[in-house]
Parts: sequence; C-alpha cells; structure tokens
Amino acid sequence: MAERVKDLLCLKTRVLSKKMVTDFQKKVYAFTKKVPRGKVTTYLAIAKKLNSSPRAVGQALRVNPFAPVVPCHRVVKSDGSIGGFGGETTGKKIQKKIAMLRKEGVVMNNNKIEKKNIIEKI
Repeated sequence: MAERVKDLLCLKTRVLSKKMVTDFQKKVYAFTKKVPRGKVTTYLAIAKKLNSSPRAVGQALRVNPFAPVVPCHRVVKSDGSIGGFGGETTGKKIQKKIAMLRKEGVVMNNNKIEKKNIIEKI
C-alpha cells in the first residue's frame, strides 16, 4: 500500500512538473532528444546552441520530467567525464548513468567517454 501511494505521488509530481517547464528547459530537452543511442553530447555543446552556460543546461536536465524520453543521461562534461545525474555527482545515480551509457554502447576509458562517442555539434 505504501509503495502504491509513493508511486502515485511520484506520478503526480511528474505531471505537475511537465506543466511547469520553462521555454529554456524545452529547448534544452529538444536538443537532448536529438542525441542517439550510443552517443553523448556535452553540457557545453547544448549551451553554445542556446547562447547560455553549461551550468544552466545541467540545471535544466537535473529536473527533466520527461526521462527517459528526453535522455538526459546522454549529456556529459566537455572533458568527457560523466558529470551529474539526478542532482548528484557521485554515488548510485552516477553508477546508474554509467551503466545506462554502457548498455547503449558508449565506451569509457579511465572514467571518461571516448571521443568517438561524443557529438560536439548537435
């Protein structure tokens, strides 16, 4: 019963969040949706397209209510390191992001995405 209530509250939060998406967030999500499986882009690449900052892009992705349709796990730091996921930069959520990327065929060496997997211009 408690799990069902938790699921319903989560669903309600997601529905409310979708109604409160800013124009900037919509643009970030639109670019993020263009990143195919097996590839990643960077916060910086999206920021350049929007004449914004990588940090603003990260904040928009942190509250992405459309995951996994908008694959925010496919956005990483410009040096190829993993960046954040779900508002965290270490721990289980980051391990989940890494696992999702590997499952999609993204290759990592020394905790960084291989350049061949990074789309610089979207």
